[in-house]
Formats: sequence, C-alpha cells, structure tokens
Amino acid sequence: MHAYAADDPVFVAMNERGQRETNGQLGDFCVKCHAPMALALDETSDGLNIAELPSHLRGVTCAYCHQIDAVVGSHNAALQLNEDGVMRGGIQEPIATGAHSSAYSNLHDRNDLRSSDLCGSCHDVVTPAGVHLERTYEEWQSSIFAEEGVFRLSCGNCHARGYDGRAADLPNAPERRVHRHGMAGVDIALTDFPDRERQRAWVNEELAGSLYASICVGPLPGGAEIVVLLDNVGVGHSWPSGAAHDRRAWSEVIAYANGEEVFSSGVVADDQALLSLEDPYLFLLRDTGFNAAGEETHMIWDITSVESNLLTTTVTTDPLNPAFYHYKEHRYPVLGAVPDRITLRERIRPMGLDVIDDLIESGDLDPQLRSAFPTFDLESTVLEWRGEIGDCVESN
Repeated sequence: MHAYAADDPVFVAMNERGQRETNGQLGDFCVKCHAPMALALDETSDGLNIAELPSHLRGVTCAYCHQIDAVVGSHNAALQLNEDGVMRGGIQEPIATGAHSSAYSNLHDRNDLRSSDLCGSCHDVVTPAGVHLERTYEEWQSSIFAEEGVFRLSCGNCHARGYDGRAADLPNAPERRVHRHGMAGVDIALTDFPDRERQRAWVNEELAGSLYASICVGPLPGGAEIVVLLDNVGVGHSWPSGAAHDRRAWSEVIAYANGEEVFSSGVVADDQALLSLEDPYLFLLRDTGFNAAGEETHMIWDITSVESNLLTTTVTTDPLNPAFYHYKEHRYPVLGAVPDRITLRERIRPMGLDVIDDLIESGDLDPQLRSAFPTFDLESTVLEWRGEIGDCVESN
C-alpha cells in the first residue's frame, strides 16, 4: 500500500477536491506522505500532476524510506531525507553489493522501538486546523507495547512480519531474519496492482485475531436482552485506527427463534452504505469529524473537531487500575420472543461507502470503482450463541 499511495484513486480524488475547495491552500499537505520522493525532488508541489510522473516517484518508494536518517517530529511526515545513495535498513553488518551502499539504522530495525518513530511520523496526521485526526502513533505511544519489557512491540513487529531468508540475491549472502514488506493494515488496492490478492489475504490475517468478542443473553420482560462485548486484545493501537473518520466498523447481530428471524442489527448489503441504515441499535465504531458549524464532515480540510468511539488499546496490566478495562458493551432488546440462536460478526470497511458516494457525486471519483471497496469480517468475532437465558459464548 505504500507503493500504491499515490496511485490510489481515493487519494487522487480527495487531493484534487481538496485543492479545488481550498483554492490551492491545501498545498503539499497530502502529497508529502503519499508521494514524498516526488516532493523532495521538486517534481510536484501539490500532487495534481502525479499521474504524469514515472512510477519510481509515485507513492512511498523504497528509496525514500531507506534514505531517511532522522525523525524530526511526531506527525505530518516530519522526516529527514539524506540523498547520499546509502540505503539504510535493520540488518547489522550488511554485506556489500553492486546495487548501492548499505548501512544499519535503528530507525529501520523492527526490533528497536525507535523504528516506530519513523512509521509514526506519517501515520499521525494533524490537520491545517490543528485537529489530531489520525493518531495511530500517539495511540501506540500510550500503550504497554511502547515500553521496554515483555510486551514491547514496534510497528514493524506486527505489520512487517519476519521470516528466514536472504536479504540479497548473492551467493555469499547469509541467511538472516528478514521481513516482508506488505505491511498490511486494512486498506487494499482498488485497481489492478501487483500482489493485490495477496495483500487482501494479509489484511484478513492481520484482522483475524484482533478483537475478543462475546454474546450473553439475559432476561427482559416479554423477550430477552442480547449483550455483545468487544475488546481490543490483539492490536497495539486503537481499533479501528488511522483514517478512523472514514472507516466503518460495526457489529452484525441476528437473533432467531424456532428458525425465524426475530431481531437484527447492522445487516447491510455489500453495496449498501452503512450510514443509510435506519437502525437505532447499531453498534458502530469510528471517529466522526465536524466542521466549524458543527456539521458532520469527512473532508480533512473542513474538519475542526472530532468525536471518537473506538476500542482503545492496552495501557496497563494492573487490574486494579481502571484503565485496565477498555472493552465496550452494547445491548440489544429482543421483544416478543426469546431467541434460541444468535449470530455475531464484527465487520469493517476501510472507507465508508457514504464517503465514496460523496466523491462520486462531486465528480472526483469514477463510479465504477464503488464495487471494489471491500468489507472484512474479523474471524475471532464470528460467533454463534445457542443456549438458555443466562448463557454466554465467547471468542476462543
């Protein structure tokens, strides 16, 4: 997805719309993360000519990441590029190659917590209005995973999984612990792009064990009450994270009695915008952005404040500390029947179809791309309850 960052039609659409609606005041705000090498080489100033540039200048390139030699801030791509031709990486004592000079860098070593500073500089975004809109790095910094100790995990420990292999295709290259560069999160390529299907599989793999879920059923006059609990147990930051104002994560709950459906919430077709549901019981996790007039908006240049409803990450291992408990509960009343079967699955869309429809309506996005936006189900949350009042079922 780093290589795809400037080819992504949603980035192109949002950047073009942002430049238009701000009369160019958006400037390099988006492109400094999505095509930093092109910006560094003065091949673009605002990303509007990105389609005209060669592929080695589009996106977050290998040469850009591996020539960074300092992090000078915590957000908005505050990185220092050293164009000395030395490719920096996490390998101690790299062997010489004919391709380029190489050097060890703790900023590129997934086993060094300082490597998260490099990732975090782009993955925390503060808007021109001063809103801390994307906070993945900030969320990780407050977690137990950002501390030296048994739970320590850098960004790369999760998103760049290791395997044994050769870092250089040379006869004298030793076998080392290297890592894959797919860096899966939740976004996937929407157009034809190398490794598109493998990337989708990696996203499913990352999401599979992210959350703990349970269903309990209690008494309610004239029916029953379903209680769904979700807990962030496998993620080093909040869930969802990143562009959480664009993401849509929700619980689909369906209850049955004697083979007939008696209650449902969060049921949407693959081509239906979630926010089009008239569902008073919808269990929705996301950020919501507002403009200066207090109206909901998802365009970053309009957002002046954010309300957050996310599953936060683990910040303490002390059960006596109130912060130890960071799960969320949601209750659903089933009236007129007592269910004998309930199904649950937690679902997520990297970007809400309401956002996509807005970009299509403004003429900035090709409507044929709408069907390419995926919906993922988290394996650990796919549960079925069958029992009596008072019974629960939970993730393995």
